[in-house]
Amino acid sequence: MVDLNFIQILLILIVALFAGFESVLDVFQLHQPIITGALIGAITGNLTAGLILGGSLQLIVLGWMNIGAAQAPDAAIAGVVSAILVLVKGASNSEGIAIAIPLAIAGQVLTIFVRTMAVGLGHYADRKAEEGNIRGVEVANLTGLLLQGLRVALPAAAVIAVPAETVTAAIEAIPDWITGGLAVGGGMIVAVGYAMVINMMASKTTWPFFFIGFALAAVTELNLIAMGIIGLSLAFIYVQIAPEFNQGSGGGGSSGGSVDDQLDDILEDY
Repeated sequence: MVDLNFIQILLILIVALFAGFESVLDVFQLHQPIITGALIGAITGNLTAGLILGGSLQLIVLGWMNIGAAQAPDAAIAGVVSAILVLVKGASNSEGIAIAIPLAIAGQVLTIFVRTMAVGLGHYADRKAEEGNIRGVEVANLTGLLLQGLRVALPAAAVIAVPAETVTAAIEAIPDWITGGLAVGGGMIVAVGYAMVINMMASKTTWPFFFIGFALAAVTELNLIAMGIIGLSLAFIYVQIAPEFNQGSGGGGSSGGSVDDQLDDILEDY
């Protein structure tokens, strides 16, 4: 449990606000739990705990994505509020992770409500565009973005405002079979998330790296930093030898230019 000063509260709410922004902008990934957990951990002076919680939640939300009109559970509000509960209010990591799932579902309903409200802003922007009022279009866009930010910031402020004793009593009142079940469900979602990512990335040229990773994970002398370095090195090797990056190579050298040039061409397509 941490007693926050005004600056810390303000910084946490700014993180929550930008997490809400990023849940729709999806540019800098600030809404991901591993980012919000690390930032709130740094603000509260407990970066390690924030990274551990954020990393655990990140494994759960790995497979959450919006497909068509289907809205995924809200990773932003789950990560922010869980971080506040654990890092500020004194909840345990397991309690924070278990509570994150219903929080994400509640956030899913909330974001659908906000997006529905944004439909009216879209019509307003259309009218202003027909009038040639660019400022009106900008106001509509910024208002919609602000609503998404407040969607996360307001619940975060409410949790901060609630006394720690009340939060602790509410968490302890939850039956063990519920928190235990949610924890098990969260573990299953991790496997589903990995499976979805692997399904999108799997190909005959990437499967060997997948199995190499499993084999290296069994080497207990390698820590996460060593595994990360090996993974990054394998990625660079793959980029340099993969056929799609060396078109026209036959037996010896590539006639399609350097790897850097081909990467630049690919990036320009996006």
